[in-house]
Amino acid sequence: MDADSVADELFLLRPEEFTAARDRLAARAVRDGDRQLAHRLKALRRPTLAAWVCNLLVRKRPDEAHALVRLGEGLREAHRTLDGGQLRELGRRQRVLVASLSREARLLAEEAGHPVGDAVAREVEESLYAVLADAGAAEEWATGRLSRPPAGVPGFPGLLPGPADRLAAPPAPAAPGRETGAGEGTEVTDLAEARERRRRERRREELDRARRRAERAAADVRACEAELARVREAADRAERDERTAGQHLAELTAELDAARARRSSAEETVGEVRDRLHEAERAWQAAREAAEAADAEVDRLR
Repeated sequence: MDADSVADELFLLRPEEFTAARDRLAARAVRDGDRQLAHRLKALRRPTLAAWVCNLLVRKRPDEAHALVRLGEGLREAHRTLDGGQLRELGRRQRVLVASLSREARLLAEEAGHPVGDAVAREVEESLYAVLADAGAAEEWATGRLSRPPAGVPGFPGLLPGPADRLAAPPAPAAPGRETGAGEGTEVTDLAEARERRRRERRREELDRARRRAERAAADVRACEAELARVREAADRAERDERTAGQHLAELTAELDAARARRSSAEETVGEVRDRLHEAERAWQAAREAAEAADAEVDRLR
């Protein structure tokens, strides 16, 4: 197992699934003899719900995540150079991009089976502003392996807006002849259009998958009905065979009883015949002895 790829998979799991999966993989690494990997896995901390949503956003929407990091670089550079016009222009654009990414993050969490409430959504939004304000936070956020969302960075005036600013409308078009930051504005528009296309594509794909599942389910129903008909037919045959076998068994039982009765009668007859035979043998023996005695008497009288 590769530590980086395993960590990437773990941090995409829902928070309630993280610990069991991490411990299972660490135990597997121990069995495989890789104790260093097991130690690295055990050191990974379960992400909070807001951190997990941030990780989802980075992994599932890499283009938008890269755009946020680039916008943050531009904002920090404008702040360092004290370019007021650039700060105002990029500030308007960052509010549009952060609002769009916040909505996308909630949608991704819902699609992953764990919708989030307003409190978590605010944490995610604050994390996005922290990414814009601080290069270290941006680097950590871009790994997609957060255990805790990056904290807001103080000392970056105007970057972390209040509730009213967060509901601001999309930025107005730049004044004629102004070229500064035009690339970023086009990028935000293109990203919004790309997101909408992907959203429609996902809906079409989900519909296609649902239709395929429905077709498979209908085919399964038909197959089950056919199998049920075959089973019922087999059960009917088995019942008929059972009745036939029962009748045959009754007939054989009657024949066996009759045969036993005949055998008993024959045994009685044999006993009687044997008795008569013994009597006949005794009578023959007596007659023979009488004949011999008569012959002896005749011989004597001569």
